[in-house]
Amino acid sequence: MLNLEIYPNHKIFDKDPGQEALRDGYGKGLLEAGKERNVVVLTADLEESTRCQWFKKVYPERFIECGVAEQNMAAIAAGLGISGKIPFINSYATFSPGRNWEQIRTTIAYNDANVKIAGHHAGISTGPDGATHQAIEDIALMRSIPNMKVVVPCDAEEARKATLASVFIWGPVYLRLAREKTPLLTTPETPFVFGKSYPLWISKGKTLDVAIIGAGPLLYNALLAAKELENQKIKSVVINLHTIKPLDKKAIVDWAKKAKAVVTVEEHNVLGGVGSAVAEVLAQEYPVPMEFVGIKDVFGQSGKIYELWKKYHLDVKDIILATKKVLKRKL
Repeated sequence: MLNLEIYPNHKIFDKDPGQEALRDGYGKGLLEAGKERNVVVLTADLEESTRCQWFKKVYPERFIECGVAEQNMAAIAAGLGISGKIPFINSYATFSPGRNWEQIRTTIAYNDANVKIAGHHAGISTGPDGATHQAIEDIALMRSIPNMKVVVPCDAEEARKATLASVFIWGPVYLRLAREKTPLLTTPETPFVFGKSYPLWISKGKTLDVAIIGAGPLLYNALLAAKELENQKIKSVVINLHTIKPLDKKAIVDWAKKAKAVVTVEEHNVLGGVGSAVAEVLAQEYPVPMEFVGIKDVFGQSGKIYELWKKYHLDVKDIILATKKVLKRKL
């Protein structure tokens, strides 16, 4: 297991960091958020899967079960959000924002309603449920909506922090959450600042060969790749770009200038997701060679999460191959 330097607290993991599901971190954050009396939670008949049952147990009077009706849930939340409440709506990401995208766009975002949208089981982490329940388009859907903010936590601890932070950010916020347990990359002391990225790994030395920029649990694979690249004398930085909108443009450009080559990593379609967002910035500000590690515009299949990461070329070796490929084109 890696010895990882967690910037900027310089915490060192010298053993297995442990694993926890992002939805569990979200559930803990939601329970803490309940101390704010205006917080209300809505679900689409998925209180256990989305970990809202913890909130319901403590604050039953502020919990609304909407049934299997994501469109209605979004519309109800919009009304609450423009009436002084802070509603969190919860379903699988394929259904919210997948099924109710138009209601999110028109009733929530168009009115800048103060609604928080938790898209659970995002990416291919639903595993055996297959393509119908694997949201690989949701970042593209949500970041294209005006007024919408998009956050993709890397682990359960960051999901907890992002949930709490969203309470104090006015307007619509989309929280993207994976289902399966994944490694803990951060600690309670690691800062979470909405809209600001930070490095999880920086190779020692004065120069960098590549900037690996990503979001979500796949950053663990990026860290494993960075360690192996270090052994091969390739210097890298791994950036946690947890906020996809608004984007930390300055940091993206600064790291691109230092490394002169970029690889993006995400459990999402390479069209419209993290890689696209980074490319849009660099195309305008500082073009450099890029490679994209993500799902190559295909639907997912049933399987265990680590098997699917391998099948869809999201594994450690794929990040290493993408890095070596981009370095051949480095300016």
